[in-house]
Amino acid sequence: MLPHKETIFALSSGAVPAGLAVMRISGQDVPAVLAALIGSLPAPRQAALRSIRTRNGLLIDTGLVLLFPAPHSFTGENVAELHLHGGRAVVDALHRELAGFPNLRPAAPGEFSRRAFENGKLDLIEVEGLADLIAAETEMQRRLAVEQSSGGLSSIYYGWSDRLTRARALIEAELDFPDEEDVPGSVSDQVWADVSRLAEELACHLEQLEAGEIIRDGFKVVIAGKPNAGKSSLMNALAKRDIAIVTEIAGTTRDVLQVDMSMDGYLVKLYDTAGLRDTDEIVEREGIRRAEKIITEADLLIFIEDLSIDSVTEEPPEGAVLVGTKSDLPRRSVRQYDLVISTKDGAGLEPLRGLIIQRLKAKVQPQSMAIPSRARHRDALSRSLAALRASLLSPGRGLDLRAEDLRVAGDALGRVTGRVDVENLLDVIFGEFCIGK
Repeated sequence: MLPHKETIFALSSGAVPAGLAVMRISGQDVPAVLAALIGSLPAPRQAALRSIRTRNGLLIDTGLVLLFPAPHSFTGENVAELHLHGGRAVVDALHRELAGFPNLRPAAPGEFSRRAFENGKLDLIEVEGLADLIAAETEMQRRLAVEQSSGGLSSIYYGWSDRLTRARALIEAELDFPDEEDVPGSVSDQVWADVSRLAEELACHLEQLEAGEIIRDGFKVVIAGKPNAGKSSLMNALAKRDIAIVTEIAGTTRDVLQVDMSMDGYLVKLYDTAGLRDTDEIVEREGIRRAEKIITEADLLIFIEDLSIDSVTEEPPEGAVLVGTKSDLPRRSVRQYDLVISTKDGAGLEPLRGLIIQRLKAKVQPQSMAIPSRARHRDALSRSLAALRASLLSPGRGLDLRAEDLRVAGDALGRVTGRVDVENLLDVIFGEFCIGK
């Protein structure tokens, strides 16, 4: 990879004001820029307290300066970090000074990480893990992101790629040198048996995708039911704060409301929906349409009924948890419920939280955190698995065609880590980062 001609800089420590601000610079001009700001350069990878000045000699601030010469840096280029006081005026003054250097410009979102990828410091799995680690809000999201950003998941794919490369080499050796004594007469025993095992491993790995998606994106819990059944009151009670407006007027909730919660270290996305009923009111009808849509996307549906009235509604959707609400009032419903609760006195709320966690963990049972978690992982791994199975299910075809199946499988696998033809993905992936990473 040719070095970038431009040197970039950005505040990498988050919004100011703050106790500390870290300005990061990356590129071939870093030593010259640093010398202009602080004078003599510090020893590599050792923090030094220095006065940071403009080129006219005016003091900007005093702080710690670190230099990471290429290629031993995050981006693989020369990198410097200036640790200053996190005042807005201090950061703005340094930003203006850096922008005045020739060949320096502010970094785009994710540009430091993109340079790290292009210089072989990170693969795409590690890059995505780093983005997820920055955005992690729950313990399980943190664990998943650490596993990916540290290369745990990538090592699995590299191992599979090496096995595919070896299989293809043996097959092509037999095709090209069938009469050589040191080339096996048949690759069936040592190649196709391993390809079969690899297909089984990949299939088992893909089964963990739902768990990875739930850990990363959240477990969707939807509260549904008739108007005035207590949906909004239940959402507020579970969230332990007022999210939804609660009134005695039927049809108060017109849209889908959503709140994120952490339950036992997992992200739970809780949705409140419009009451399900026939209506001619245009706005309420649209709210009901949206409610029906989010119900189809739910990982867990909590269907609630007011047990203080004796009108039994239709059967809830299959798999839903049927909950009777308003247990603090005299009971008139004869329906059998999975749980009975009251948001007024809190009865049954803890068992309901426990049930949500139980249903969540029934879907999320990863043996390790080295699991796929994104749609692009699924698509590439599924194509790889399909190609592996094609090579195994057509033993009557020639070795050259079956070798081509293995090449397709290897290319699809390479797209996960970024080894093969991912240029069109890069803007999307690195666009997830904030400026400074």
